[in-house]
Amino acid sequence: MSQGFRAYARYDALAKVSERKIPRFKDRTARQSVSEIFGCDTFDYEEMKKTLPATDVELLKQHAAMGSPISLETAHSVAAAVKQWAVSKGATHYTHWFQPQTDSTAEKHDAFLDFDVGGRVLEKFTGELLIRGEPDASSFPSGGRRETFEARGYTIWDASSFMFLMETKNGKTLTIPSLFVSYSGEALDAKTPLLNSMRSLNKEVLKSLELLGEKTSYVRVNCGPEQEFFVVDAALASLRPDLMLAGKTVLGSPPQKGQQLDDNYFGSMDARVMNMIMEAEYELIRLGVPIKTRHNEVAPAQFEMAPVFEDANLAADHNRLLMATLRRVGEKHNLKVLFHEKPFQGLNGSGKHLNWSMSTAEGVNLLSPGEKPHENVRFLYFLAAALKAVKDGGDLLRAAVAVPGNDFRMGAQEAPPAIMSVFLGETISKVVNHLIKEKSRDGMGVDENGTIDLDLARIPVIIKDNTDRNRTSPFAFTGNKFEFRALGSSQSISVPVTYLNVAVSCALAEMNQSLERALEKKSRDQAVLDVIVETLSAAQPIHFDGDGYSEQWQQEAERRGLSNMRTTPEALDVLLRDEVVDAFVNLGIMSHRQEIEARYNVFMERYVMLRLIEMEIAQELIDTHVYPAALAHQTALGEALESASDVLDSFPTGQKRDFTDFVALVEDLSKTRQALGAAIQKAHSLGEGKVAADYIASEGVSALEGARKVADLIEQKVDDTLWSLPRYRELLFAR
Repeated sequence: MSQGFRAYARYDALAKVSERKIPRFKDRTARQSVSEIFGCDTFDYEEMKKTLPATDVELLKQHAAMGSPISLETAHSVAAAVKQWAVSKGATHYTHWFQPQTDSTAEKHDAFLDFDVGGRVLEKFTGELLIRGEPDASSFPSGGRRETFEARGYTIWDASSFMFLMETKNGKTLTIPSLFVSYSGEALDAKTPLLNSMRSLNKEVLKSLELLGEKTSYVRVNCGPEQEFFVVDAALASLRPDLMLAGKTVLGSPPQKGQQLDDNYFGSMDARVMNMIMEAEYELIRLGVPIKTRHNEVAPAQFEMAPVFEDANLAADHNRLLMATLRRVGEKHNLKVLFHEKPFQGLNGSGKHLNWSMSTAEGVNLLSPGEKPHENVRFLYFLAAALKAVKDGGDLLRAAVAVPGNDFRMGAQEAPPAIMSVFLGETISKVVNHLIKEKSRDGMGVDENGTIDLDLARIPVIIKDNTDRNRTSPFAFTGNKFEFRALGSSQSISVPVTYLNVAVSCALAEMNQSLERALEKKSRDQAVLDVIVETLSAAQPIHFDGDGYSEQWQQEAERRGLSNMRTTPEALDVLLRDEVVDAFVNLGIMSHRQEIEARYNVFMERYVMLRLIEMEIAQELIDTHVYPAALAHQTALGEALESASDVLDSFPTGQKRDFTDFVALVEDLSKTRQALGAAIQKAHSLGEGKVAADYIASEGVSALEGARKVADLIEQKVDDTLWSLPRYRELLFAR
């Protein structure tokens, strides 16, 4: 097949795009409000009340809030009720839906089908089947903890998340949010550590409130992840092996017009994409996902959706549902949704900004300033804990966002730098600096009436109206919550939330111990104030409200002793530090050191495999697309030059120079392609661990970038009728 003929496939795909009709999405919410259909496909508490005893519903609520045990008797009752509900809505199967260590979800479907003693068919679902499933665990990542023949694993019902109906064109499946553990009881998923971290943080926050003279029955961790993504036409994407296999382009010359005109952000949304998102929103609302916001992002073909705050474990489930729903609905609309952190070079990549806070059973946000002195003292105590968490656990938070795609975003003028710091804003910064300054002068204390005048009554209004935002900060205070801005768009939020909860738990544990000692000698108000100021003072190195992109901050951060881990392998090494291992084990997040080491191995192996996939795809594209097109173009140029010389009795000087330059470029391609091939071979010889990861992060990435640079230059010069890969301008603008 000639190179020119292959390029016709690209033209054919472009023709298909131009002929696309926007499918009418029959919005069935037209006669119903969102409140009427929200969660109608979930077995939530309102649905439970229709068929379950009130005592069982209350037990499930207590389990969701505090991890209270659920008896087999209650499980039987729930199983019978949910089966009746699901079957009445058309479900024929059920599945335990879980989050293995793959940044994805997994499920195995079983029918309700069974037989009675007389051989008659019946629909059966028991408490045992609800509580536990038994998928094959041998093919899921275990980090070397299990051999291939050790196949047994268990999915365990996570009763803190609502069951729901997943609908496809031909039927419905009852979906049971679950945990995933090995035969020996080790967690093999991302959800189990998350729940453990939430319980650990709950314990420390309850103790803090007690020391502060307040009480509540439990504390929630609240999250709201903002999801960024790209959308391209499916026909064009199908002609890009890199998009199909790696979710990103490993080659491609940026278009002349990208995002430099700042005309895409918050602009009018493309009609096809808007229609797709609206249909996805409809499905998500039915599944109880509180989706709230949609808009254009900075780069062409880039968008964002964001939910309302909810409990962290629900937010983790719902974010995975959001991603899966967008992919599935996108296919119906002939669109491909890309969640890779850096699908297009030269354009902003995608992140997942994680909004995080804590609240009491009564709904009191512990990171929200109040109008009463005790409310503001409480606010400052937990604010100080968050700052201490970043100061002491900043490297752990960097490890939380260590995924391959983030290496090309962090610090690249489009995402926060790899240096962990905290932005507080002008108002709170003034309060913090005032406290530290006055304390250093021994001028801050409790007056004769036993009260502390912190002059904070105006904070709620000032913060919301006058405190700016800082998009360059990885951990920014935004009025009544923190925004962890460094997450990659492809990540499950379960891991970052877990690590953040661990860091805050450790910070609170130390502060609580200090406060207990201080209470033996001082009044509560004075003791609390002293601990707050001491904590804020110690955390000053990570407090930075300036431009995180600037070279000056890089230098200043180094003077402050802050880490700057630029690659995923470097950041993952943090997980093996003794203090990190001790924290995970002592807080009950992991059972032992080997379990943490296994996760480290999983993350490191994943980095190696993903990078190798990218490198091998680039090598194949150069061999089968770029190099043939370059040679065909070179031949055509040479023949044209020869023809001209026959007429002119000499080679045209300018054209000869152009030809010579292009021949040199093709030679550079051959050399860089060989260097890339050698790097791939070397990486394979090093295995899938730390040594291979370090090599790929330096030499491998360098070889890939070198080959890409030449290939992209050739793309700019080759005859368009010879170029078979859809170009950036077509992927980003053709809809």
